[in-house]
Amino acid sequence: MSDETGAPKSDAYRCYEQADEHAFPDERLHRIIDAIAADEEIQALLQVQNVNPVTRLGYNDHGPKHIEIVTDRALCLYDLLKRGDVTFRGAGDQGLSEADEPVIIALAATLHDVGNLVHRYRHAEWSISLAADVLDRFLEPFYDIPERCKMKAEILHAIVCHHAEQSPLTEEAGVMRIADGLDMEHGRSRQPYERGGRGINTVSSQAIKRVNLYEGQSAPVRVEIEMTNAAGVYQVDSLLKAKLEGSGLEEEVRIVAVNVGQSGDRIVERLEL
Repeated sequence: MSDETGAPKSDAYRCYEQADEHAFPDERLHRIIDAIAADEEIQALLQVQNVNPVTRLGYNDHGPKHIEIVTDRALCLYDLLKRGDVTFRGAGDQGLSEADEPVIIALAATLHDVGNLVHRYRHAEWSISLAADVLDRFLEPFYDIPERCKMKAEILHAIVCHHAEQSPLTEEAGVMRIADGLDMEHGRSRQPYERGGRGINTVSSQAIKRVNLYEGQSAPVRVEIEMTNAAGVYQVDSLLKAKLEGSGLEEEVRIVAVNVGQSGDRIVERLEL
């Protein structure tokens, strides 16, 4: 896929771009996505927040690419869940409109890791205070004061719940939590792996070839994960499973991991959650 200039397009928001009017009938989300991309402070923060985890701690990527992938998959999840008639309560509980649901998700996905610029430890809590300041400014052109307070409450709730310490109380927050765990393909661990990192998180993510989201049969969403070897089981069973459990969407999402490696000695052929 390429843009009008013929240059290859990035994978960012590919599900958002391909979604039909069923999922995003209102122009609000489109305006928000454009505004995020044009916002100098947000784009600078996404670069800065990667220094502590990657440069100083040797962790996986938590910068712009991670945010693009998580936002894309969060909006994919939202689209598929809406197609499956799942009710989203966050915006509705606040008296906001249905069109605000994906906006909450997109902004939470964009700002969920900004706390890493303070420290990786307890970064979700740092993200709350930093995102709150950004949202005060960013939301002003789009919402009046009462609406800004409601949107801010729901976005911050979704941000703090992306880690296992807090349980999501809304479907929007549940989507954010699961989407964060879906950035697991091998490219995510490229930098620490090339530096010699051989921890289980790094090695197992090298084994994840592709993550795909589909409409499901027994549940609205089917997540299909292709692994090249059994090491990928750690990503699925230990990390992604922890994101799914307690998300409030356990009954709506099915996860299937398939070993597509060429070796005849496959310890794990298939894993289903």
